[in-house]
Amino acid sequence: MRAAIELLDSEGLAGLSMRKLADRLGAGATSIYWYVETKDDLLEYVIDEIYAEVDVPEADLAGWRSGVILLAHSLRATILRHPWLPEAISSRVSIGPNAMSLSRRAMDLFRSAGFTGFELDHAGSALIAYVIGTAGTEAALLAVVKASGKTVSEWADEVYTQALEAAKDDYPELKQRIANWKNVDLLQMRSASFTFGLECLLDGFQVRL
Repeated sequence: MRAAIELLDSEGLAGLSMRKLADRLGAGATSIYWYVETKDDLLEYVIDEIYAEVDVPEADLAGWRSGVILLAHSLRATILRHPWLPEAISSRVSIGPNAMSLSRRAMDLFRSAGFTGFELDHAGSALIAYVIGTAGTEAALLAVVKASGKTVSEWADEVYTQALEAAKDDYPELKQRIANWKNVDLLQMRSASFTFGLECLLDGFQVRL
């Protein structure tokens, strides 16, 4: 599993194959099939292994809001470490032991907040959708930066210059907004944006309750 995760982190889903995994392990490709029947089975095991990295505190220790914040930030960090994860889980129902444990503890957090019935599921789904959506977009952006061969700052400066040029004649209000981004740390801004959206979501949960 560790070797497969390393391969996925370096080459993405398209780069995962039994032959490449066997080469990384110094083994024959057919020997992998002693342990997993198919590549899809391998991916299921790997995904569940990744879920063990997500920190979800027990509801009675953290309180629902603090616990959900920790869960959200931990899941975001996990996705940024493994940028292929959102695509991998989008078409799979995960029922491995780590996935089930994560789901149980997450539901406990929302239950302790006061959600019941289907709203318990809806609240959890809304949180997970927000985190996967925003962190997945962030991971994709970082992949573009990496592929460019530039640092994050170099890439951001280039995009800033292009955007400012595009807005200069017909979009004065937009030009001013873009100008405010000069010298902004892109990674810090992405983190702040994630936290802002998360807090708004949790405020909405509170109002709903």
